[in-house]
Amino acid sequence: MTTATAPVADAPLAPAGATVEFRALRRAFGATTALDGLDLTVRPGELLALLGPSGCGKTTALRILAGFEQHDSGQVLVDGRDITAIPAHKRDAGMVFQSYSLFPHLTAADNVAFGLRMRGAGKAERLKRAKELLELVGLPQHADRYPHQLSGGQQQRIALARALALQPRVLLLDEPLSALDAKVRLSLREEIRRLQQELGITTLFVTHDQEEALSMADRVAVLRAGRLEQCAAPAELYARPATAFVAEFVGTMSRIPCVRVGEGVEVLGRRHAVDGALPADGALEVLVRPENVILTPASNGAAQVVSASFLGAVTRLTVRLDDGTEVKADLPTEAAATLPVGSNAALTLPERPVLVDRRAV
Repeated sequence: MTTATAPVADAPLAPAGATVEFRALRRAFGATTALDGLDLTVRPGELLALLGPSGCGKTTALRILAGFEQHDSGQVLVDGRDITAIPAHKRDAGMVFQSYSLFPHLTAADNVAFGLRMRGAGKAERLKRAKELLELVGLPQHADRYPHQLSGGQQQRIALARALALQPRVLLLDEPLSALDAKVRLSLREEIRRLQQELGITTLFVTHDQEEALSMADRVAVLRAGRLEQCAAPAELYARPATAFVAEFVGTMSRIPCVRVGEGVEVLGRRHAVDGALPADGALEVLVRPENVILTPASNGAAQVVSASFLGAVTRLTVRLDDGTEVKADLPTEAAATLPVGSNAALTLPERPVLVDRRAV
């Protein structure tokens, strides 16, 4: 299904990307608040992933942008134009759904050209456009096949081609890969990213899969309970999470008790500066990623290895401290071999600022 309205005759496969803005966007369903004043700008031609747990508001934001859902207050702007009162079919946006939503009685080519037919394009134009797009998504030989004759990955490629058929200014992808198996999902996300960069189309990609978001997006916006926690490039989001929620949602984190010392904290006998704000009160914990934990064999060390998970070049060890705290550490597999389950180790952290949060209940 597509909601695009751009001209079709002799047009490029996609026009220049648009700027999309959500301003103080709010939406509630009864007592449940889906969006609570969302402010977010998507830059022209970028792929921005909306990432978060179920119910955080990411799909609601996408559907409001597409015109399939009403908002309670706030604005949605495309290139500075408020589109909140514009019907879905006039919003110049193409949408790809998780369930593909292909017409079962139409061939692949006819599915791709469906929007053009609704727009009154001639048969020759429809066939030309469908052929171009099927070639773009790598399925020119499947033009005459029906959806039931296509694999899940092929159906999703056809859905993507259909969304692009009317040259939308904005492409909306609502968890388009979640119904596919792991190998197909990996291949298709690389293909979507290639196409998006080739076309330069502004794209919003909704997902709850952190690996998917980090590997595909120019920037990732992490939502929680309808609010934006952080929006940043994948590397920054991972290395410098703005909040404890982002830190623990994006990647793996361990929590280690610490104590306040002036404007910093002391953890494992060593003082560290704090990255960000230091909570005003309460018991504190440092959040640390497995690759930042330093383990060395030590017969009298305070950490005991309780489990090991082989991950190829890296092995993830779980160690238990004297107070019962369990910490994950990623070591090169060769180094991890010197720390078998049951052995003791000394545990230290790099000498750099740490992210601190109130102790989890």
